[in-house]
Amino acid sequence: MDYKYIEQLLERYWNCETSLEEEEILRMFFSQKNVPAELAAYQSLFAYEHKEAQTDVLSDDFDDKILSMIEDKKCVKARTISFRHRLMPIFRAAAVVAILLTLGNAAQVAFDPTQEPIGETAEYASQNSGKSVALNDTIKVDTMQNAKLQSEDVLLK
Repeated sequence: MDYKYIEQLLERYWNCETSLEEEEILRMFFSQKNVPAELAAYQSLFAYEHKEAQTDVLSDDFDDKILSMIEDKKCVKARTISFRHRLMPIFRAAAVVAILLTLGNAAQVAFDPTQEPIGETAEYASQNSGKSVALNDTIKVDTMQNAKLQSEDVLLK
């Protein structure tokens, strides 16, 4: 018997040029018990596809199982986050900046050679009867007033 059509279908099958109907013809041909010896090597491939297509069927209770898994209600604990908690990272960053500025200012004052020592300014503050707002603050005469006083001194001499 001539199996030229089956061989042509096999050739087209390996080149991926067959239609679904032609592949079904090959499956039906190789599902027979009497297959020629030269084509028997391909029988297990097409018989496997045919058997798997029949065995890979979803069971009747598949839909029920999936729906029960989907509808399974899990308790979701939702937390409300207040506005204060949302701004907490900004507060922390501001605190870090404030600490760094304070430490930087303290280091600048400690290592500044032009500034008086703290002990001397405390003695100055205790000698004066008034309260000093700023310990290192000194009284400065207005330059215009100072120039006026010097010009009066020159005229009087």
